[in-house]
Amino acid sequence: MATTDEIATAEEIDRRVEAADTARRLKRSAAAKQVGELAKTRTELAAQLDEVERQLGEVLADASDVLDIDELARFTNIPAADLTGWLTTRKPNRTTKKKKPAVTVASTTARGPSAAKGPTNGLASVPREPAAPRTDTADTPERVTAGVT
Repeated sequence: MATTDEIATAEEIDRRVEAADTARRLKRSAAAKQVGELAKTRTELAAQLDEVERQLGEVLADASDVLDIDELARFTNIPAADLTGWLTTRKPNRTTKKKKPAVTVASTTARGPSAAKGPTNGLASVPREPAAPRTDTADTPERVTAGVT
């Protein structure tokens, strides 16, 4: 059993805990700094790699009229799959993108005979206006039903 002379004083316990916490804090801080620096380097390298792959894709696309992928693979010893990947994943210039035409109400209703299908249940249907917002509620029904005899 320990004697009172061997038991640390409250001040000694505080000093020991603080020393242990300081060593742990320094180690945690160093690890966090190293992770931050490595992550920054990784981000920079990834951006450089993206740029190199974009350039590879552009060169491959520009040379496609005089050099096909299989021939280039033979000349460079680069697998054709890698060359094809760089070519197909390259990002096109923003100036070459074509905008899709906007869909309008007129274009959706002017589809011709395929859009004007007859009723399949034998009941007459009431045509709806496609652009009108829905205003019917449970309190004010506006639906018209066809009479069946």
